[in-house]
Amino acid sequence: MPETLQERAQIDPHYQWDLTRLYASDAAWEEEFSALDQKIDAMAGFAGKLGQAEGLRAYLDAEVSLDRILSNLYCYASMRRSEDTRATVAQSMYARIGAKYVRAVSVRAFAEPELLALPQETLNSLVEDPSLKEYRFALEDLLRRKPHTLSAAEEKLLASFGEVLGAPGEIADNLQDADLVFDSVQDGEGQTVEVTGSNYIVLQSSNDRTLRENAFRSFYRGYRQHINTFAATYSANVKAAVAEASVRHYPSSRAMSMAGENIPESVYDSLISAVRAHLPAMYRYVALRKRLLGLEELHYYDVYAPLTQGTPKRYTYDQAKQMVLDAVAPLGETYGTIVRRGFAERWVDVFPNKGKSGGAYSTGTYDSSPYILTNFTGTLDSVSTIAHEMGHSIHTWFSNHNQPPQYANYTLFVAEVASTVNENLMIEQLLKQAQDPAERLVLLNQYLENFKGTVYRQTMFAEFEREAHAMAERGEALNPEVLNHLYGGLVADYFGPGLVMDDEVQYEWARIPHFYRPFYVYKYATGYSTAVALSEKILGEGESAVKRYLEFLSMGGSAYPLDELRHAGVDLTTPAPVEAALAKFERILDDAERTVRALGR
Repeated sequence: MPETLQERAQIDPHYQWDLTRLYASDAAWEEEFSALDQKIDAMAGFAGKLGQAEGLRAYLDAEVSLDRILSNLYCYASMRRSEDTRATVAQSMYARIGAKYVRAVSVRAFAEPELLALPQETLNSLVEDPSLKEYRFALEDLLRRKPHTLSAAEEKLLASFGEVLGAPGEIADNLQDADLVFDSVQDGEGQTVEVTGSNYIVLQSSNDRTLRENAFRSFYRGYRQHINTFAATYSANVKAAVAEASVRHYPSSRAMSMAGENIPESVYDSLISAVRAHLPAMYRYVALRKRLLGLEELHYYDVYAPLTQGTPKRYTYDQAKQMVLDAVAPLGETYGTIVRRGFAERWVDVFPNKGKSGGAYSTGTYDSSPYILTNFTGTLDSVSTIAHEMGHSIHTWFSNHNQPPQYANYTLFVAEVASTVNENLMIEQLLKQAQDPAERLVLLNQYLENFKGTVYRQTMFAEFEREAHAMAERGEALNPEVLNHLYGGLVADYFGPGLVMDDEVQYEWARIPHFYRPFYVYKYATGYSTAVALSEKILGEGESAVKRYLEFLSMGGSAYPLDELRHAGVDLTTPAPVEAALAKFERILDDAERTVRALGR
């Protein structure tokens, strides 16, 4: 059974990330923070000076310098807050740097309108000026967004509302991570088990169906008790996006969100159409799961249950590290060396503790090493999560070491590619080694779960977002009844008649934090589809594909994401990559069904 969570101070520092690589202490953070206002105020002195190359270059250099400091301060405060969301010192640091970010955006709000108000001839000459060569792509992208940039006064006003408009997400995060408490439950043997946000999926992966059901009902009872608050925060978040899109003259909030990365809306709609066309394959998987579990009815609390009996295999953290290194071996020695360095230098915050943020993420700044937060529990999924987040971190490392700071940050559209390439390489490596059919079935199920969670579910989430925002744009209320009905209907569509629709399922939307970053989730599905294509190229073509892939990782934000992916060998303006990924899902499902027959089940 999962152990009761420890306090952070009880966990060996060897398994905690080393934040001294960013700031030696909270006091060092405070010292740099205290000098921030002066640097922000200095940006206002560039107003009226952007019409000449010399003044514009000075402004852009100062902006990059300020952004590096802001990023360092924010990243450190965010990580300290993630360590224990109950800690008031970290909460204060996080809130204060968030406010400074808003202030910095407000002070600099004059820049884009001032530039875009210049005569077109002047703008063209600035783009072509040799002294601005390092900023050419950024300037060209600014000109692309000219029709949606407001006046200086309007941009400043809108920026001043940044903290308020971000409040719904902050409220939802605090409610989930710090305030939401779930009732403990009984397992099949009558023992009491604690239910938390960080161990919920682990409990849902238990062979003990009584535990799974009790944890499921306890977990969503907690969300149901706060569903009005969650509906209010999400509705406010959607309305904020809709309002900004209207002010910026976009046809919709989705169009605004996708325009930032120059992605046509057809990519979004094509994804949903392709996945819906392949829903029968998901229904086959649901039926296989029901059959293997020997159930008359498959409930939502059965969708993560292991397909083999007995205690699921567990891994130590040291074993997990070696599994990650073995998985990325096809990417070459340079890649592997960086991964080993990350483990040695304590990039990773490994185990859950009381108050720690749930889930996992990769972060870091141009001036720091990458950092990884996980809540490692020893499951195969936990190992896969480390591979996933290490993919993000190595992408960050390559970008930071090959691009100037203004182009180091890769876009969110490509952010999930490197992470899921690592996941796919790991599962392929483990399948290659597996001799026992029962072990092979576990791995194939993990592979199918990756597709289910990253392609099917994220596309379902994307459809939820598309419809919720469209409702708001039509002036319809996003109350609990509407949101629950919308989400419950999509679950029924995506997982089919073989899944019993428990009442609790309709509340799941409230626990999806990415909904507070509008139109982000679809990128998981397009990213995974891209990763399927790239991992197969890496394993099939070898060195030439690895070379293109590492070049892609090194591009940062120096080009539009669709162009970067074309360089790597994948074109998402066509449905081919998504169709190919879904075809692979069906091949894996075929393999799983053959393996089941070999086991005589």
